[in-house]
Amino acid sequence: MAEQSTAGRVNQKLRTRKAIVQAAADLSATGREVTMPEIARVALVSEATAYRYFPDLASLLGEAIADQLPSAAEALEPVADCDDPVIRIAAATEFLLRHVLSRQGVVRALIAATITRPGKPHARPGLRFGLIDSALAPLDDSLGATDPAALAQLKRDLAVVVSAEALFSLTDLHGLDPEEAVVSIVHTATTLTRAACEEPSRG
Repeated sequence: MAEQSTAGRVNQKLRTRKAIVQAAADLSATGREVTMPEIARVALVSEATAYRYFPDLASLLGEAIADQLPSAAEALEPVADCDDPVIRIAAATEFLLRHVLSRQGVVRALIAATITRPGKPHARPGLRFGLIDSALAPLDDSLGATDPAALAQLKRDLAVVVSAEALFSLTDLHGLDPEEAVVSIVHTATTLTRAACEEPSRG
C-alpha cells in the first residue's frame, strides 16, 4: 500500500506539472500578457503551487514554448532556393518579427526577466541567431572565407536589429504602427547586409 501511495503522489505531481506547462503554452499562443497568476488559474492550481514547480515565470515559459519555435529551415522555406543573402535576411527578419508580434505577451515576459535579473544567466529561447546564420549561409564561402571577422561582425550587427527589442523600441517608444516597424527593421537589416557584401575593399 505504501508503494502504491508513493506512486500515486508521484503521478499526481507529474500531472500537475504537465497542467502548468500546458497552461503556459496555451496562453503564450494567444499573444496576450502572460503572468504566473493567470497560468495558475488556467491550470486549476494555486499560484503558490505553480511556484513550487517553477522558481520563476521565465523558467516556466522557457519550457512551455520550447516545442513551439519553428526551425530556421522552416522559417526560410520560401527562400530556400535563393542564394542572395539580402533577400534571405529580409525574409528571416520579417518572419522573426511577425512571430514576435503573434506571441508578444510571452516574449515581453522573457525580456523583462532578462532585464530585471541581469546578473543571472537565462536560457532564453529564441530564433534570431539560428535565423541569421541560416540566412547568411551563402556568404560562408565568400565573405566568410575572405574576411571571417567581417562576417562575424555582420552577424552581431544583425542580432541587434533583428530582434524583439528593436521591434518594441519602435512600437512602444517611437510610436510606430507594428507594420511600419517591421518595414523599418527589414530595411535596416537589408541595408547592413548589402553594405557588408558590397564593401569596395572586398570587391
